[in-house]
Amino acid sequence: MEQSQKIIIYQVLPRLFGNDNRTCQPSGTKQVNGCGKLDDFTPRALDQIRSLGATHIWYTGVIEHATQTDYSLHGIRADHGAVVKGLAGSPYAIRDYYDVDPDLATSIPARMAEFEALVRRSHEAGLRVIIDFVPNHVARQYHSDVRPDDAIDFGTADDTSLAFSPQNNFYYIPGQELRIQGIDQQDYHEMPARATGNDQFTAQPTRDDWYETVKLNYGVDYLDNRTPHFDPVPRTWKMMLHILQYWASKGIDGFRCDMAEMVPVEFWRWAITQVKAQHPEIIFIAEIYNPQAYATYIQQGHFDYLYDKVGMYDCLRAITEGRQPAMDITQQWQQTDSLRPHMLYFLENHDEQRLASDFFAGDAEKGRPAMIVATCLGTNPTMLYFGQELGERSMDTEGFSGRDGRTTIFDYWMLDKIRRWRNGGRFDNRQLTPDEVSLQQFYSRLLNLANSEPALREGEMYDLMYANLRNPNFNPGKQFAFVRRLGNEIVLCVVNFDDQDATVGIDIPEHLFEFWGLTQTDEVKADGLLTGCPFHISFCTGKPTRLLVPANNGRLLKFTL
Repeated sequence: MEQSQKIIIYQVLPRLFGNDNRTCQPSGTKQVNGCGKLDDFTPRALDQIRSLGATHIWYTGVIEHATQTDYSLHGIRADHGAVVKGLAGSPYAIRDYYDVDPDLATSIPARMAEFEALVRRSHEAGLRVIIDFVPNHVARQYHSDVRPDDAIDFGTADDTSLAFSPQNNFYYIPGQELRIQGIDQQDYHEMPARATGNDQFTAQPTRDDWYETVKLNYGVDYLDNRTPHFDPVPRTWKMMLHILQYWASKGIDGFRCDMAEMVPVEFWRWAITQVKAQHPEIIFIAEIYNPQAYATYIQQGHFDYLYDKVGMYDCLRAITEGRQPAMDITQQWQQTDSLRPHMLYFLENHDEQRLASDFFAGDAEKGRPAMIVATCLGTNPTMLYFGQELGERSMDTEGFSGRDGRTTIFDYWMLDKIRRWRNGGRFDNRQLTPDEVSLQQFYSRLLNLANSEPALREGEMYDLMYANLRNPNFNPGKQFAFVRRLGNEIVLCVVNFDDQDATVGIDIPEHLFEFWGLTQTDEVKADGLLTGCPFHISFCTGKPTRLLVPANNGRLLKFTL
C-alpha cells in the first residue's frame, strides 16, 4: 500500500454474500436456507468490489465459531445448542482460533487452503485482506481440533478452584454451576461457572448478556479493583500472540480487533510490537467506544486506527435523522483533531442499523451527504458495509436476529439486493433497479475520488462553518462546507442534509487565503467531481460562492488557484 493511499474498507459477511437461496425461512438450517462460501469471492466479484473504490476487504466471520450445525463427521467437535446464539452462531464466539469456519468451505477438509486461495485472489484484485481478531472472549465450548503442536487450548492448565489467577485463562465462580437466566440449558453443564464475555462475573448471566462466551483473563483481577498482574507475562498474552502470528503468516494485511478496550492496553503494546516486528505492513484496527481512551490505545497500544463510533458516527446519524444541526460536525472533528488520521469513519457495520432501515433514515438516499463527509473530511480511513451501496434495508425477521434493521450475524440468510447484484456471479446489474444502480454509481464515484484526487487523498482540510454560522444565504442546520487543498489544487465540499434543494452563498474568509498563501479569484472554472459537470464560481472574500446543492446530496468542486 502506498503511504499516501486513503484506506477504503469493504466489510462483508461471506456467509451471506454468496447465498442465492430465495426461500429462506426464519430460523432455517443451513440445509434449508443455504450459506455463502469463500469461493463465491471469484476474481469477477473481487474486481467489482475493487471497482467500488475499496482498497481493503474485511472478511467478517472467517475464524471457526460456535454453531448449531453439526460437523462432527469432519472431526469438528459439536456445540451444545443452549450456548449458541442462532442456528449459524455468532462469528464473535470463537470455537477454534486456528481454523476456518466450515460453513464457508466448498470442501470442508480443504477449508484452510480455500482461505489461503482467497487471500491470494484478493491480492491479485488489488485488495488488502482484513480479518477479525476476537481477544476478549471465546465460545463456551472452545476446543481446537487443528491447533499446532506448540499450542494448547484455553483453560487446559487453569486452576479452577481459584476465582482469579494471573496464569489462568478464565475467571471462575468456584462452587457454583452455570445457570443462564431465560435459557433452557437442557443437559449443558458447566462447573464451576466461568465469567461471561461482557464482564459478568456471575454464575447466572441473563439472555441479554453474551452468555454464549467466556471472558478471557489477561491478568486483571476484577474482584480486586482491577488490579493488574502483568509480571510475569500472563499465559493468555502468550497464547494470543501465537494466534496473531499464526494468522499474520497466512498473508493477511490487517486485524479488526473486537472490543479492544475490554483488553488491557499493555497487552496490545506488547503484542502489536512483536507482530509488526515480523510483519511491518500489517494494520490493527480497534473497536472502541470510549473517547477518553482513544489516545491511549493509539499512542500506548500502537493501534493504527480505531472506530469513531461514539463520535463521528453518532453525530452524522443524528444529523441525518434531523436530531442535530449539520454544524455539529465541526465540534465533532475538533474533539479528535490530533487523532483524526487514525479515526475510522463509517455509517454502517454489522453492529449498527442500516441507513435505509425503518430504524435509521428509512431511505438510502438520505445517507449521501453523510457519506460525502465521512469520505472527504480527512485522510483517515472510511468503511462501507456490503449492501450499503445498494440501499440494503435489513428489515427481515431472520430468526435469532429479530426485525431490528440490522443484517443478521446469527442466522443463515440471504440479502436480496446482494443476490441480484451478484446475478449468479455475472455482476452485470441486470437485476438491479435504476435507483439501486444510481446509488451504487454514487458510492463508486465518491470512494474512487477519495484516492484519485490528490487533494482528497492527502490534502489539508479547512472548515468553513465558523465563517457561515450567521450567513443569511447558508443554513448551518442543514448544510456543511469545508475545503480540501494540496498545493494550489482546491476541492470545495458542500453537503445538504435537507430534503429540499438549497441555493447557498458560502462566505470564504480572508484567513483561508492568508493561512494557505492562496490567491483570490472573482471567477474560476470548477469541475463537478460527483457529476462531471463544470461550474463557474467565485472564490474570494466579499463575494459569496453561490451554487445549487441538491437535496440529500452534495457538491465536490475542484479547481486550481
